[in-house]
Amino acid sequence: MTIEEALPYLREHQQELTDRIYCGKYTPSPVRRVEIPKPDGGVRKLGIPTVIDRTLQQAITQQLVPIYEPLFTDGSYGYRPNRDAKGAILKVKEYAEQGYTYAVVLDLSKYFDTINHEILINLLRKNVKDERVVQLIKRYLKSGVMENGVVIETDEGSPQGGNLSPLLANIYLNEFDQELLKRDVPCIRYADDIVLLAKSKRASERLLESSTRYLEEKLKLTVNRKKSRTVSVFAIRNFKFLGFALGRNRSGVYVRVHSKSWEKFKSRLKELSSRKHCQSIKPSLERIKVYARGWLNYYGIASMKNNMNDVNGWLYHRIRMCIWKQWKRVRTRYRNLRVMGVPKDLAWKAANSRRGYWFTTHTVAINMAMTKERLINSGFYDLTTAYQSVHVNY
Repeated sequence: MTIEEALPYLREHQQELTDRIYCGKYTPSPVRRVEIPKPDGGVRKLGIPTVIDRTLQQAITQQLVPIYEPLFTDGSYGYRPNRDAKGAILKVKEYAEQGYTYAVVLDLSKYFDTINHEILINLLRKNVKDERVVQLIKRYLKSGVMENGVVIETDEGSPQGGNLSPLLANIYLNEFDQELLKRDVPCIRYADDIVLLAKSKRASERLLESSTRYLEEKLKLTVNRKKSRTVSVFAIRNFKFLGFALGRNRSGVYVRVHSKSWEKFKSRLKELSSRKHCQSIKPSLERIKVYARGWLNYYGIASMKNNMNDVNGWLYHRIRMCIWKQWKRVRTRYRNLRVMGVPKDLAWKAANSRRGYWFTTHTVAINMAMTKERLINSGFYDLTTAYQSVHVNY
C-alpha cells in the first residue's frame, strides 16, 4: 500500500482498525528488509514497516515520548527533541575542559539487532501502565522480517527503519545511562555511539572493564572488544566521536573535524566535480552546493578555517578544470577567453597549451577569465564564506 492509498484506507477502516487494536487482535505485518552501505564498509540492515504500521508506530511514539523524556539522562543525545550530535561533542569538550581527558569508546556489535525482547518488555512495563500498549509493541518486535519473499522470525532486536525503534533503543540503554549516573561517571551517548570520560588512564581502563561487564551481563548486549578502547580525547587519529575530534592549543580545547571525515568530504567533492558529473556545469554546481551545505550544517561547529580555505581553493580549480575540459577545441578556448577579458597573447598561449588540465587551470589566463566572483555568479558555493556564516553561531 502506498502513502497515497493509506489515507482513504484509514478513513474507511478506522473503526475496524481501532477495535482490533483495543481488543489486542491487531497483528503487524513483517517489515521489509532493506540493506544500505555503511560509510566504513559492510551494510546496515533496515526493516521498513508498511504504511499502516508506520502510522501506528508514530502514534505510539508520540504517546510514549512525553513519558520517557523526563526519565532520560542529560548525556543522551540521539533521537531526542532539541538534541543533536553537535550538542554531544560540545558536552565532551566541556568535560575535557574540566580535566576529563581520557575516553572509553564503546562499540556495540549490531546493537539494534540484538536488543533482548524480554528485558525491553519488562522495562516498558515499569512506566507504560496500559498493558495493551506493551503487548502491541511486543507484537511489533515479534512481527518478523520479509527477506526474498520469506518471513524470518525475530526473537531479538528492534529493526532500524521503524518510527518506534529509536525510542525503544533509548529506553533500553537508559538503564546503562542511569547506572553510570549513579557512579558519577560522565557518559555521552548518541544512540549506540557511547563515550565515557575519566581523568586518568587507569580510571578509564577500569571503566572499560566494568561497563563492558554491565552491558553484557545485565543487558545481554555484545561489546566489540576490538573496537572498544581507552584513548586520550586529544589523540589525533584514535579519538573519533560522531565524525568529530578534539584539539587543544593555547586558547583551550576546541572541536575539530576528524581526519577520516575530512577525507570523505574531499572525496565526495572530487566525485561531484569529476568529468562524469560535469557534463553540464550548472547542475554540477547545484549538486555540490546541496552536498556541501548539508555537510557544513553538521560540521560547521568545528574549528577548520585553514582546512576549509585549502579545500575551497582546491575546489575552485576543480571547477575551472571542468569548464576547461568542456572547451575542447583551440578556437573555442581562445574565443571564450577573449570574451572573458583575457588579452590576446595570454588567451592564445593558454588555448594552445599542451600541458595537463590541472596545470593549465593554475595559469594567469584561466584565473583571469574564471575569477571567483564570476564562478560565484554562475552558482559556485564558496565554502569559506558559507563556513564563516555557519561557524559564527558557535
